Amino acid sequence: MAGTQYRGSEIKDVDQFLKDSSGLDSDREKEIGQHIGYRYDVNLVPDYDRLTPFLKEYIEVMGWEDLNWLEDVHMGYEEGRPAVFDRNINGWVRVPDSIDLPDNQQDRDMIARELLIKFQMSDRHPLVMLRKAYMKF
Repeated sequence: MAGTQYRGSEIKDVDQFLKDSSGLDSDREKEIGQHIGYRYDVNLVPDYDRLTPFLKEYIEVMGWEDLNWLEDVHMGYEEGRPAVFDRNINGWVRVPDSIDLPDNQQDRDMIARELLIKFQMSDRHPLVMLRKAYMKF
């Protein structure tokens, strides 16, 4: 079953904390109004069978063997809309309405990783604008 993890005889829905807003534990969770999923199970590493074609090619071009810095990038929500957090600009990048998101959290996270990379490489990224404005050469 997608989105399900087994522990002994217990079946656990790994998306449960992302679906349920009750019992928010940390101050940050209360502030953003949702659970931070990876806090609950450190074994929830990305399933590499779910890589998007873009991410497969990106990893290959970069010469990497894994997602490393992208492993803690997850699909979240800003003002009720799907979004991914970009640490470089300290802000949320909203998912375009034209993208249909899958039900499985791991698939949504892969889409979030792809969107983040594409945004960071685009001319619309604020750091690109800063570079153009302040570069010396």
